[in-house]
Amino acid sequence: MGASEVRAFVTHLADAREVSASTQNQAVAAVVFLYREVLRRDFPWLRDLVRAKRKRSLPVYLTRPEVRQVFDRMDGTPRLIAMLLYGAGFRLLECVRLRVKDVDFAVNQITVRSGKGRKDRMALLPQVVKDALAAHLLRVRRQHQRDLQRGAGWVEMPDALGRKFPNAGREWIWQWVFPATRVYREERTGERRRHHLHQTVVQRAVRNAALQAGIPKRVTCHTFRHSFATHLLEDGYDIRTLQELLGHSDVSTTMIYTHVLNRGWGAVKSPADTVLMQGLGYEPRRGRD
Repeated sequence: MGASEVRAFVTHLADAREVSASTQNQAVAAVVFLYREVLRRDFPWLRDLVRAKRKRSLPVYLTRPEVRQVFDRMDGTPRLIAMLLYGAGFRLLECVRLRVKDVDFAVNQITVRSGKGRKDRMALLPQVVKDALAAHLLRVRRQHQRDLQRGAGWVEMPDALGRKFPNAGREWIWQWVFPATRVYREERTGERRRHHLHQTVVQRAVRNAALQAGIPKRVTCHTFRHSFATHLLEDGYDIRTLQELLGHSDVSTTMIYTHVLNRGWGAVKSPADTVLMQGLGYEPRRGRD
């Protein structure tokens, strides 16, 4: 197969199969991987393939009462993580990858390491979760001490720090804030490690809580991040501050939350509201429906 066949395949996905942009891009990436990594053949036309662009949709967010309804139906570690997602605007993976050294109770600050785009940023430590988070870390430390006594207590180290500091993987400051419940053995080194809590644990808990609350929206963990941004704008914080807290490289990405607040075009009042309802004394008709 060559350029014409691949282009026909990609076009078929969009026209005949009507797949989404992300599915089409995934198919193109698979073809590129096949030629470059498996067949070891690099064709210039692979770089010229037109990639579909994902449309930008308005984010779904929860009202403040809806946030409380979801939290009221959660407990344990998933509830604590969900409160951090909403209280600090974390992405889920950023939250479960937090290490002990990243949480600073003295200045109410959390450091996000290698977030989206491999960027570090500073985030809020909400006052409302400080006591619960401190109690959680106390339990995690006791668990870590028991792991050390059993010859375990290792964690995966970022980048090449494991080679530079061979024993750092057992130190308390490098442990996950939200560790997994089970220990595994790393095949290459033989170390008995704990991974961080898997994202699906929190995702299931949030979904179940939203269903129990009867919220008529598609609620995910990322919905809390959207709610964090929207509620800060409602409280009067400026868009640049919000950009820093969310870790957006471009302020245009943050500007989408102004549309959620019905600013811009959404703030324009329809002439029908003034002419038909007020000027003509409009009253809704009472019918059978």
